[in-house]
Amino acid sequence: MTNHPPPAREGARRPGRRLLSGLRSLPSVELRLLLPIALILAGLTLFAQIAQSATLVEPNRFDTALLLLFRNPQDLSDPRGPVWFEEMVRDFTAFGSTGPLLFLTGAATGYFLLRRNYHMAGLVLLTVFGGFALTLLLKEGFDRPRPVLVPRGTYVNTQSFPSGHSSIAAALYLTVGVLVARLQRGRRLRVYVLAVALLLTFLVGLSRVYLGVHYPSDVLGGWTIGAVWATIVLVASRWWRAASRNRPEIRDGPQEP
Repeated sequence: MTNHPPPAREGARRPGRRLLSGLRSLPSVELRLLLPIALILAGLTLFAQIAQSATLVEPNRFDTALLLLFRNPQDLSDPRGPVWFEEMVRDFTAFGSTGPLLFLTGAATGYFLLRRNYHMAGLVLLTVFGGFALTLLLKEGFDRPRPVLVPRGTYVNTQSFPSGHSSIAAALYLTVGVLVARLQRGRRLRVYVLAVALLLTFLVGLSRVYLGVHYPSDVLGGWTIGAVWATIVLVASRWWRAASRNRPEIRDGPQEP
């Protein structure tokens, strides 16, 4: 005698099948846009959660514990590690400073212009300067004071949240990493380029906490909003190019009246 699966189980599987069928029916361009849009929404939600710490009068335990983790318990003005290590951390933090960022932005833009990738050059400029403007607006809006729990290891003159070094580093290095990775043919090269971009972004943010100029939540917020902004620019660019290719006047040329 043949056993048939219970009707309830079949019914439970149908929504999943319908979802898969619906996804398969979507154009490939829309499928490529769904994941980045979901990441953008998730990133904005995460940023909103992190930003709650910026509204507190006193730093939370997470911020306090990580700030003290990088300090000598007997002397809070002394970061952990030898002097050469502290200088090396300052070198890493420079990769998120205005001068080096502008230089690297110009270098990346010039590279894409020489390759006649004018679209990519424009994306780099839009990501960096748009990221600068967005970060300054958020700093003014949250107006979070800098940490006073430990002495600062470098000069600062703006508000604390979000970390400008972290946000612009994430926006620039991740954008350039994605664009350069697109030009590579091998998977190993693409993974390598993206890994270097992620590592450099991570080191810039970590250096800000080590030097005592940012709370860890400032850096997390900077990484998040920088990555979200870069994703928004890249997704908008892909959508615009896809829409341009689908326009009759662009695809087939101007039509006679």
